Amino acid sequence: MYLLWLVFAGCALCILQACHHQAASIDEQMPDTVSYNFNIRPILSDKCYKCHGPDASKRQAGLRLDMPESAFKALKDDPNAHVLVPGSPAMSELFRRVSTDDTAEMMPPVNSNLKRLTPHEVDLIRKWIKQGAKFEKHWAFVAPKAPPVPEVKDKAWPKNQVDNFILHKQEQYGLTPNPEADKERLLKRVSFDLTGLPPTLDVMDRFLADKSPNAYEKIVDELMKNPAYGEKMALHWMDVSRYADSHGYQDDNYRTQWPWRDWVIHAYNENLPYNKFVSWQLAGDLIPNATKEQLLATGFNRNHKITEEGGVINEEYRVAYVTDRTNTFGKALLGVTIECAHCHDHKYDPFSQKEYYSLFAFFNQVKEPGIQSTVGGPETYAKRPLMQVTNEDVKGILKFVNKQDTGKLIVSVMGDSEAYRKTYILKRGNYDTHGDEVQPGTPKSILPFDNSYPKNRLGLAEWLFNRNNPLTARAFVNQTWQEFFGRGIVKTSEDFGMQGNLPSHPELLDWLAVDFMDHGWDMKRLVKQIVMSATYRQSAVISAEKLKTDPDNTYLSHGPRSRLPAEFVRDMVLASSGLLTHSIGGPSVNPYQPPGLWENATSGRGILANYRQMHGPNLYRRGMYTLIKRTVPPVEMAIFDASNRDQCEVRRLRTNTPLQALLMENDPTVLEAARVLAAKLLQDNSSTNSKIQKAFRLIICRKPTEKESAILNAFYNDELKEMDKKTAAKVLSVGEYPIPENVDKVTLAAMMKTVDAIYNLEEAITKT
Repeated sequence: MYLLWLVFAGCALCILQACHHQAASIDEQMPDTVSYNFNIRPILSDKCYKCHGPDASKRQAGLRLDMPESAFKALKDDPNAHVLVPGSPAMSELFRRVSTDDTAEMMPPVNSNLKRLTPHEVDLIRKWIKQGAKFEKHWAFVAPKAPPVPEVKDKAWPKNQVDNFILHKQEQYGLTPNPEADKERLLKRVSFDLTGLPPTLDVMDRFLADKSPNAYEKIVDELMKNPAYGEKMALHWMDVSRYADSHGYQDDNYRTQWPWRDWVIHAYNENLPYNKFVSWQLAGDLIPNATKEQLLATGFNRNHKITEEGGVINEEYRVAYVTDRTNTFGKALLGVTIECAHCHDHKYDPFSQKEYYSLFAFFNQVKEPGIQSTVGGPETYAKRPLMQVTNEDVKGILKFVNKQDTGKLIVSVMGDSEAYRKTYILKRGNYDTHGDEVQPGTPKSILPFDNSYPKNRLGLAEWLFNRNNPLTARAFVNQTWQEFFGRGIVKTSEDFGMQGNLPSHPELLDWLAVDFMDHGWDMKRLVKQIVMSATYRQSAVISAEKLKTDPDNTYLSHGPRSRLPAEFVRDMVLASSGLLTHSIGGPSVNPYQPPGLWENATSGRGILANYRQMHGPNLYRRGMYTLIKRTVPPVEMAIFDASNRDQCEVRRLRTNTPLQALLMENDPTVLEAARVLAAKLLQDNSSTNSKIQKAFRLIICRKPTEKESAILNAFYNDELKEMDKKTAAKVLSVGEYPIPENVDKVTLAAMMKTVDAIYNLEEAITKT
């Protein structure tokens, strides 16, 4: 038995090694021209920068390999030897040291715990030196230029220019795209991606019956006109903006920032151009003759955590708020880790601490204290500077705000002090240790701040949307791509810097960025380009061969397949059962939640000290409207990897844990939805098989196969045989939605269990 195990283990190891070799082979083709950015710097960063990189405290032999002026110098201990001799690998110490087998001279050193360069990496360095050892400015800090759309061999496959870039790369690596997904799966995918909701039976039937060549485009246009489109697109921006319904910290009291969320939904539905969408949020208050809508938009920069605790140091927390805004600006809008320069010069990217505080200066003028009040009544729900949303406003310019009562509604917005506040470098990031004074400015490596711009947030917005800014369009295009394919063209969408991932399709990223700017920063146009592409429409089926050669689908050789985001898991359950309340916007709500979570986590003061579950239609609102208390985020959202909104996030992590399956099996919302849908099915004048098929279509969004129908029918019959009145009463006792009086409880319980089984299929919460 032991021998058999060894044989099995050996075979498994061989298979794994073969898979690894096959997967690695795609990226191990030798390019005609070796690029420093895309071929050499990643090797040096991984294997050499630990001792010969930007970190002066760990640098050995006074040698920096990340700067050409250092890399071309003679060696410190041997003036006759040079690290790099352009055109001559044999005379270049870098090549000699990485290719030698002499343990006394090889690099990285044997005792460094760094892996040796692979033969392919050594060959790349040899060819790079032979071609002149040319250094390049980091790709992300060079303004994008639209490359020519590449020619492809399979001219019938592309639907638009996006596909030419994708197919060109696939053809280089011997890959072929999948055929288009069947209409049912494609409809489910695009419906969730554009509205966050499953398609209705009517939409399914119409799409299946429509044989016209533009049937898919008609559905795309219909979905993008649906008000739910704005809700779906706004969800990502809630993560970016760190939106929450509480202030954070220990007291963690309620805040009324939801009218700003209503504006974001409205902006997406109205297709406000991205340059205006962001500029209003950064500096709407500084626009001449600013409207109340533009002022409301600036709530983006007031979504950070705010303390209400007595005894804190006012200036310490005020500086923390400015720091949050500065870091959010870098991560959300530029896609760089500017926050790493808060305490010292950035170790990997060309951002100095002085430049960090020059950027900090734009946000340092806000007329706000570090602490404003202790926990109290409605006057504490928003913090100065603020604006009031009146009943007249919601009848006019702010008609998109879902104000549900006549009470006072106040929102935190931006507003600068009358007196100019000086900004200083904070030594080691300490709020009270001032260094040199700095003026408002931006990192020169990205784009110098032109003196023609006003030195305020409005000028910063103009700088951000300068055509020569290399990051703005790239960062947004990449985040948008990520929303539809599960990963960005740059996987590290929060970090386009030296330590971030390289783009899988750099030419496509630049083409999309330039095209986005050329067409007026039109967000809906960009979205439609993506979902209309043949790349997006591919079947998600993964063949064994593609799993070996492209395991992460980096080259998009099949369609996107991923679990629904946390909020849309809830939306799918509510929508398919008919429970969903479709109203747009308004205050956040408290659905079902396990008892005691809030009460044990905070100070016990304020209106969020105790959890008060809502009833009626508010119990069945979309997931994005679930109230987020920062210290105790909604548990069902957290289990499915939603952001807790403590800080800006442009990319959610994905986990697979048993808790997710347990939640789907036991969550009262899922069980109640199964009961409500079962009751509706029993009221249909149709066969049991037809009822089960209808449930399957509503939840899975396709017709079941004969085998699937047979299994579910058998399951229902088994449940019906074993069910008695007492068990049925217990099964049906979940949830507040009333049970129809004329329905047989035993039959209802059996059908409920069958529907619940469908909800617990993996496909129910997966885009396929």
